Amino acid sequence: MSKRAMAGGGDAPRGFTGRHMAGAITGFFAVVIGVNLTMAVLATMSFGGKVVDNSYVASQRFNGWLAEARAQDDAGWQAGFAADAGHVVITSRPGSRVEAVASHPLGRAPERALSFVEQSPGRYRAAERLPAGRWQLRATIWAKPGRGKAGLDKADGAAAPARFAADVRL
Repeated sequence: MSKRAMAGGGDAPRGFTGRHMAGAITGFFAVVIGVNLTMAVLATMSFGGKVVDNSYVASQRFNGWLAEARAQDDAGWQAGFAADAGHVVITSRPGSRVEAVASHPLGRAPERALSFVEQSPGRYRAAERLPAGRWQLRATIWAKPGRGKAGLDKADGAAAPARFAADVRL
C-alpha cells in the first residue's frame, strides 16, 4: 500500500480530463445537429416551394392582378374552399360554373383538372377525389349572365370570370 492510501487520503480528484472534453464536444455537436434537423423538418413541412417561376415577370403583371382583384371585390365575388372526404368543396354564387386545377406544391404529383357539381345552391363539390396532402387550387368561377353586381357584366351579357387561389389540406 502507498503511504497516501495508508494515511486515509485516497486518490486526489483528477480535474478536467480528456474524457470530459470529449463529452463536452460530443454533447455540443449533438445539440447543434439536433437543432438543425428539427429546423430542416419544420421548414420542409411548412413551406410548399417556390411562389412564382420568374419574379421579374410576376412584378410586371402585378398591377394587372391588383386591377382584377379590385374588380372581383367590387362585383361581390367570394369563394370558400373546404375538404369533404377527399373532395374539394367550393362555396360561391348559386348557379355558377366552376372549374379548378389542383397542383401539389412541390410538384410531387401532376396537376389535376377538377370538375364540379352543384350539390345545393352555391355549394360545389369536385367529382374527382384528391389524395391526402396539401394542394394548391386555382379556381375560375363564371356567374350566369346578368348576375354581376355594380354593372360589371360584359357588353354581351356574360359576367367576367372570377379567379381564386387557395391552399387546401386533405
